[in-house]
Amino acid sequence: MAKVKQICEEKLRPVIEEMGYDLVEVEYVKEFDGMNLIFTIDKEEGVTIDDCEKVNKVIDPIIDELNPTDDKPFTLVVSSPGLDRPLKTDRDLRRNLGSEVTLTLFAKLDGSKVFEGVLKAFDEKTVTLQIKDEEKVFERDKVANIKLIIKF
Repeated sequence: MAKVKQICEEKLRPVIEEMGYDLVEVEYVKEFDGMNLIFTIDKEEGVTIDDCEKVNKVIDPIIDELNPTDDKPFTLVVSSPGLDRPLKTDRDLRRNLGSEVTLTLFAKLDGSKVFEGVLKAFDEKTVTLQIKDEEKVFERDKVANIKLIIKF
């Protein structure tokens, strides 16, 4: 399964990025209806159904040619990451610098696992939040997830 994901990510990332989208993730997973090859795409102003359809039409014939599943049947799905998805990549973090986020740790720090603040900075080892009047630095390997705070 990792091979399918790796082949698709490697060969299709440039195609998808050339179309003006970010490839957030590729998954090859068993669902109730069989195997699904899921491409999650994003762009600055958000993803529409038309965007998903457009990317699907372009990558479908390329996937057929690549045959990453060795002729095993699958359903191709192209979707948006959704508003409440975790920020996983450096690109996600960079795009959301200055945004309010919820950061959740694997283990408690100062009596809490959950912290809310403004995403101020990050590097390969740390993430910094502005929490009220204090900047708090978290080690990335101790962070379970970071999500945007969505206000309507």
